[in-house]
Amino acid sequence: MSETNTELSLLRQRLKDAEHYLKLDEISDRKLELEDLIAQPDLWDDAENAKRVSQELAEITEDINLHYVLTAQLEEVETFLELLEEEPDSGLEQESELLLSRVAAALDELELRSLFTGEYDESDAVCHIQSGEGGTEAQDWAEMLFRMYQRWSEQQAYAMEITSVSVGTEAGISSAEFIIRGRRAYGKLQSEHGVHRLVRISPFNKQANRHTSFASMHVVPFFEEVSDQISIDETEIRVDTFRSSGAGGQHVNVTDSAVRITHLPSGIVVSCQNERSQHQNKDRCLQMLSSRLLDLERKQREQDIASISGENQNVGFGSQIRSYVMQPYQMVKDLRTNFEVGAVDSVLNGEIDGFVEAYLRWLRSGKPDL
Repeated sequence: MSETNTELSLLRQRLKDAEHYLKLDEISDRKLELEDLIAQPDLWDDAENAKRVSQELAEITEDINLHYVLTAQLEEVETFLELLEEEPDSGLEQESELLLSRVAAALDELELRSLFTGEYDESDAVCHIQSGEGGTEAQDWAEMLFRMYQRWSEQQAYAMEITSVSVGTEAGISSAEFIIRGRRAYGKLQSEHGVHRLVRISPFNKQANRHTSFASMHVVPFFEEVSDQISIDETEIRVDTFRSSGAGGQHVNVTDSAVRITHLPSGIVVSCQNERSQHQNKDRCLQMLSSRLLDLERKQREQDIASISGENQNVGFGSQIRSYVMQPYQMVKDLRTNFEVGAVDSVLNGEIDGFVEAYLRWLRSGKPDL
């Protein structure tokens, strides 16, 4: 009984701490403001703004309701413990312990939210996988990564919108572009940005030699509208159309509706082939290009600040962030956080949450030098 009381006290304190990082007073006031906006009859005259208001209200309501439910559950446990003091009941004691374990698990998830402090952490994510040097081996590895993020998205109950896939010459894919939609998709997937290295016995080599392959994952926040912060000059882009290939539904290979946009000053290339018209594919490309350009600007500002302050930027796009070793031993290790697991197959099946959390905590700690 004393252990249960101690755990209850600890959970009460954790829940009180949650009021601060959830900014409960602030979001409660904001909820009232949003409810007033929702009640305005002309809100849906601007569909995009109405969508943003509705989404913000849904997210705030989710946080407030969760805190309310956890508070109620702890009060219920407290009532159980008072009853147990009067009359021991093994069934009631077990129910109390079960309820406490559920609250503890919910608080673990809630505390993870306190690690999302970036400006765009709540956003959807634009992702681009590119195979590295190594031909078929690298293209097969790129497809394995693509499948890993597909399965992770399913586990998170996120929606994955595949905009373009370029198939490999013999196997795998040379590249893939996709958008993952869900609350904090970018906040979580920023941990995956960089070069991923695979070591395994080659399935394409008759001598069964060990082979090292590389593929990169590029992640930026997604903007539904071409951002006001980025001006895309039509004279600085080249628009190419081509016939769709790969996944894309019944309209694939019917018309030259797929679009590829190259931003000439930066060299950034984006493509989309899954929409039903060339116009829709171009609009989606411009959205993704806007996201990439805004991220490029942000990174340039960070580099400028770092050069002035003398900070050592050890990790960036083009650097190896994680190794997946299948032979001669089994291990996946993140080289920034030193977080590692031995179950390679589980990771490749989408179980990357441990790496995500370790990365967020590493960011919060100030990204110590490697």
